[in-house]
Amino acid sequence: MGKNLAQKILQAHLVSGELKTGSEIGISIDQTLTQDATGTMVYLQFESIGIPRVKTKLSVSYVDHNTLQTSLENSDDHLYLQTVAARYGIYYSRPGNGICHQVHLERFAIPGQTLLGSDSHTPTCGGLGMIAIGAGGLDVAVAMSGSPFFLATPRIVLVKLLGHLRPWVSAKDVILHLLSASGGLTVKGGVGKIFEYGGPGIRRLSIPERSTITNMGAELGATTSIFPSDEVSRQFLKTQHREKDWIEQCPDKDAQYEEELEVNLDSLEPLIALPHSPDNVRTVKEVAGTRLSQICIGSCTNSSYSDLMVVAKILKGKTIPPEVSVTISPGSRQVLENIAREGALEDLIGAGARVLEPACGPCIGMGQAPPSGGVSLRTFNRNFRGRSGTPDAQVYLASAETAAASALTGVITDPRELGKPIKVKPLHRAIIDDKLIVPPAVDPSKVEIIRGPNIKEIPKRGPIEDTLEGEVLIKLKDNVSTDDILPAGTKVLAFRSNIPAISRFTFEYVDPDFVNRAKEKKGGFILAGTNYGQGSSREHAALAPMHLGVKAVLAKSFARIHRVNLINAGLLPLVLEGEASYDQIDQGDCLRLKGLREALKEGKGLTVTNVTKRKEILVTPQLTPREAAIILAGGLLNHQVEAGKK
Repeated sequence: MGKNLAQKILQAHLVSGELKTGSEIGISIDQTLTQDATGTMVYLQFESIGIPRVKTKLSVSYVDHNTLQTSLENSDDHLYLQTVAARYGIYYSRPGNGICHQVHLERFAIPGQTLLGSDSHTPTCGGLGMIAIGAGGLDVAVAMSGSPFFLATPRIVLVKLLGHLRPWVSAKDVILHLLSASGGLTVKGGVGKIFEYGGPGIRRLSIPERSTITNMGAELGATTSIFPSDEVSRQFLKTQHREKDWIEQCPDKDAQYEEELEVNLDSLEPLIALPHSPDNVRTVKEVAGTRLSQICIGSCTNSSYSDLMVVAKILKGKTIPPEVSVTISPGSRQVLENIAREGALEDLIGAGARVLEPACGPCIGMGQAPPSGGVSLRTFNRNFRGRSGTPDAQVYLASAETAAASALTGVITDPRELGKPIKVKPLHRAIIDDKLIVPPAVDPSKVEIIRGPNIKEIPKRGPIEDTLEGEVLIKLKDNVSTDDILPAGTKVLAFRSNIPAISRFTFEYVDPDFVNRAKEKKGGFILAGTNYGQGSSREHAALAPMHLGVKAVLAKSFARIHRVNLINAGLLPLVLEGEASYDQIDQGDCLRLKGLREALKEGKGLTVTNVTKRKEILVTPQLTPREAAIILAGGLLNHQVEAGKK
């Protein structure tokens, strides 16, 4: 029986376990990446482990989130990141060099290798044939110390692409189709799965197009997504002056898959995600005419050379209407330099677009917040409520082509109305200038790590108690995102290296009284529906509740990364048994769990007593023995340090 591509790479990196769906495996990690919104915590954790130098083949620290440096916290953290990178053997991508996923794809991604990143959109590099997985920061810190990364063996799903994209239909429409009701996956459809793309339709997709699809595979809840490494990959690496890094990586001809999906590219049309979820998808023509106050083009999803060249050609010689603000966020300094060489930058500026520095920017609410009640069309990957920085904004997601067509009219516009399709010549030889990527110090002993006053010690939980008791502090519905738990934006992310300070914003948009209630009740429990913790990988959404005294989270189901982040923080994730269990608990109810330590050691189920309602409710930890040991130790950092002493 032949192997698929994902199996081949996982098998080549297998350290422990068996590639059997659902069973836990440990894989070696070749490369890691961090970004500044998560990176400070990663490196504080790495320092706590006590390893003198990273043990990966390559680790890169990017500054791409808090580049505005609106206060001393941002600037101080960047100095910390630069000096800790120099000391421990990590490359440092300076502010202005670009978004981690775009830059890593351009300069560091290697087919057939494994990449672990403290950002949920790390699977972007799957477009170049890597197993690239987003994870919590502590998992990345542990991987940098040379330990394996553990995960449940995913189901491998073949997505067979047939035909070819019609004019004005793009790769963004492919992933929006999969998220849509007609595509059938939604934001929960990829949980526990790797999507491997194949079929004749992939041959016409460039690496930027492939990486757009793998990037937004994160919105499906997938572990990762991957394309083969083929001639298209070789040409991309040649453009990047890195042809020596290319190797062919393809599935066997008789490869087996656990599921198969077919997407007929010929049948797709321009699509758009409506507020407030990436899977709330309609055709563009259904919502055409919706008036816009803002259009944001770029982010790690659609900020490549080809994306921005198409936008520039559409806008060339035109004028953006005065009632709509249009911003352009190039994905990297390389993209910016190359579109400038081609004259596209002049065309964008001439049309009235505002060109921002190569950074995440508006995607995480770091500037360019829409007006009150404003409608913003973005080429980004997420449109959760409040993520833009304006709580009541209506954010839509669409392709660069749809965004550019809409920029000419001030309303949502089907790009097919533009008539003859735009053709962009492929970039044959990119301008390469890596001066903003700083290599680690040759002599690390001479590096002084600079720590500003905002950098605080990592809070730790002690070993879990045998009995947990407290109130339900909040009851939440389905699909709560990490943006709901702990918002992004300028006000919050400045405190990413200071858990006591950042915890003040926990559930700020959902329930402004949560923090005071948690303090008054000396902690308690969180109750949630399905897919709790979807979205960003930021482990702060687990660390902040832990700091506030949250003892455990009960939910119908958990998003992959957040579930692991809870375990790593020493917080017990408990799955409610039966649909009725959720309805038997309300906010304010007092809950009690007894005999925890023995149950965790023996892998038994648990009974939660609702003291207030006098009901018994069954819950399941669903922990592997390794995860149970982490919870018993009070979190992964405690567990790792203890293991190092043995």
